[in-house]
Amino acid sequence: MTTDELMARACPIIREVGAAHFFAPEAETAAADLGIDLFTLYVLGRGGVLGDVEPVVVSSAFGYFNPEVVAALWTEGRTHVAPREAARVYLDCAAEVGRRRLAHIEGLDAMVAAADAVNEAADPVSLTLYAAYRGELLVDDVPGRALQVVDVLRELRGSAHLLALRACGVDARTAHYAKAPGLMTAFGWPADVEIAVSDEQRAALAAAESLTDDLLRPAFAALDGDGAAALVRGLADMQVALAA
Repeated sequence: MTTDELMARACPIIREVGAAHFFAPEAETAAADLGIDLFTLYVLGRGGVLGDVEPVVVSSAFGYFNPEVVAALWTEGRTHVAPREAARVYLDCAAEVGRRRLAHIEGLDAMVAAADAVNEAADPVSLTLYAAYRGELLVDDVPGRALQVVDVLRELRGSAHLLALRACGVDARTAHYAKAPGLMTAFGWPADVEIAVSDEQRAALAAAESLTDDLLRPAFAALDGDGAAALVRGLADMQVALAA
């Protein structure tokens, strides 16, 4: 398959699978142990790789969320646990979900090797949240690492896409509304928010998708045919296992 075919098949699954631990039972238990709620753990755990930064830094890295909501959760959450600690707890949750749900998958080691190769080939410059995730140590066992490394790849495309949106002149809130207006409240925006999206902005959104692919193509091009097949096959198996 070509690199573009690989990305077209792999990236949508990466987006889904990489989020599997966000609100899993393991995360619920971890949040309770830390004395915070599950959504606060999402903000503090996902953004904690950035360190004990100001809320605006986290909002800039997340992109689509209402900054006021991010600020409130981040500020409250870090009174209970240091952000870097929360991030490592969250990555541990990913590993635990992987061990519980993915250990039976054959050939998962080949998927992990391929995903690691993509990460090694990716250029993290200007992709702040992804770069921070790249700086974290992942576990060595295959099922645990599988979900962790896909989580990191999820941040690769997410960070690249935010960069592409800004380069194409679209703000993240407008982009989110154009793609998923029904999910605005889930990202902290008022239920009655309405944003007029012009034809020019929709064209810019399409250009941003193309630019995102341009930014990621060199990383995925690092895989040969066998590596590409292993990545797609492993991701598909993970998707099925996590949906069961």
